[in-house]
Amino acid sequence: MPAAPVRELIPVLQVAIAPVILISGVGLLLLSLTNRFGRAVDRSRHLLKEMRASNEADSQGLAQQVEVLFRRARLIRLAIILATLSVMLAALLIIVLFLTALLRLEASLVICILFVGCLVSLVASLGAFLQEIHLSLLALKLELDSLKPARAPQT
Repeated sequence: MPAAPVRELIPVLQVAIAPVILISGVGLLLLSLTNRFGRAVDRSRHLLKEMRASNEADSQGLAQQVEVLFRRARLIRLAIILATLSVMLAALLIIVLFLTALLRLEASLVICILFVGCLVSLVASLGAFLQEIHLSLLALKLELDSLKPARAPQT
């Protein structure tokens, strides 16, 4: 089984550029998601410390905020898992592209499935990210609502 000559590999390299760019872009998304995850966990820990030191009435509002943060962290975790799966599928796609060129195999169905799987996983990750953004606004609303009774009317 003879290996493919270099002149036949150049088009494969050109085709492999798209998944490499996708990996780079999803890497930036993962950076953003991991930062948001860390902030949600840190904020939860901070609120839990406040809960231990607060009275029962304040503790209930803080517990609601922690619950929303927990839901956000779960969504971010899902988005990270799906984005990582997308990167793994893109990397596998690149490997399959090179193996099919080197071994002169026909694997167009496998290539299509990997590419579609990569994009579907990315879209699902972005969907979870959008849900998390929505929940972050809910958390802000809970925090703002908790401040309303504390404000005394000015005379």
